[in-house]
Amino acid sequence: MQHFIGTYECRADVKGRIMLPAALKKQLSASLQKSFVLKRAVFNNCLEFYPLDQWESLMERVNSLNRFNKKNNDFIRRFTAGVKLVEVDATGRLLIPKDLIKHANISKQVVVSSAVNILEIWDKDHYEIAIDEATIDFAALAEEVMGDQNEDNLS
Repeated sequence: MQHFIGTYECRADVKGRIMLPAALKKQLSASLQKSFVLKRAVFNNCLEFYPLDQWESLMERVNSLNRFNKKNNDFIRRFTAGVKLVEVDATGRLLIPKDLIKHANISKQVVVSSAVNILEIWDKDHYEIAIDEATIDFAALAEEVMGDQNEDNLS
């Protein structure tokens, strides 16, 4: 499983294309000849960018849900709403579809941020707000989420 590193600022042109930074293209190099999946994020007004193999792995988990359970069906419908298969072109540009640009309120300034095995694509102003809100209680959050982990697993 690939893990991404870094937060990068980009510009979106009038057509919704962003040029991926060289450092990010290098991390994506094994996947550039394949497609990617772009979707609405579950918890934030941003987009999630999945290498196709990561998406397929996630879809195996989603596909195991019992579709005769209404909550599962509702989840699947909402989770896959707006999902698009996209490619990075030969020059390293990613075209973000208009409906996803609208969903994430993306303007000219964009942030592409690593989120372990996927990338998040944010409008820069919304990203800064989300980071500021998350850091208010980050120490308490870190303790709650990671504090009960065995210390041997963190090195």
